[in-house]
Amino acid sequence: MDHNNILAVVLAGGRSKRFGRDKSQVKLGDKILIDYILTEIIDLYKDILIVTNEPIKFLNSNKIKKGLGPLGGVFSAMRWARHHKENYKWISTFPIDTPFFKKEHLIKFYKEINSDKSNLFFMKSKNTRHNIFGLWSLELFEKLEVALKRGDRKVELWANEIGVKTIDFEHENNKDPFFNINTKEDLENAKNILSND
Repeated sequence: MDHNNILAVVLAGGRSKRFGRDKSQVKLGDKILIDYILTEIIDLYKDILIVTNEPIKFLNSNKIKKGLGPLGGVFSAMRWARHHKENYKWISTFPIDTPFFKKEHLIKFYKEINSDKSNLFFMKSKNTRHNIFGLWSLELFEKLEVALKRGDRKVELWANEIGVKTIDFEHENNKDPFFNINTKEDLENAKNILSND
């Protein structure tokens, strides 16, 4: 796929209820958590949009609704892409809490995608679909707008409704690229994994 047609979007607007505070700013090793994913993707895209619960300067903030969850973040990113960068055809979404995800996983993901087969693709490993690691066509914008207006919030349910293709991944060692940090216990496990490298 042509990376020039893809806007990278880091979804950092979660409430971190189980963790207790903003996960994106938590220190793991020598970096804060959000910097792990940014380090892996920074060289692949012209633009990276970080969607947070705080007002975003280049959007009309009184039109941005809070509490829409990840689907709302995807919609905000699509709207930005449509209004600011006409050449974007896709957005590629990433979470902020997966410190072991690497650039090579993303390259494999794109390589195996046939964009004629679907407007939505997610990564999958060990029979688990990773709904925030996705590639979304901007052609979904209107459908997503309708879904948000009727109250849809969950990525998984909406994706099932419109149809989604998955790209399977395997990992052989204990460093699962999709290991995500939801709790303080997960953070301690991540520290142990890093220290055993």
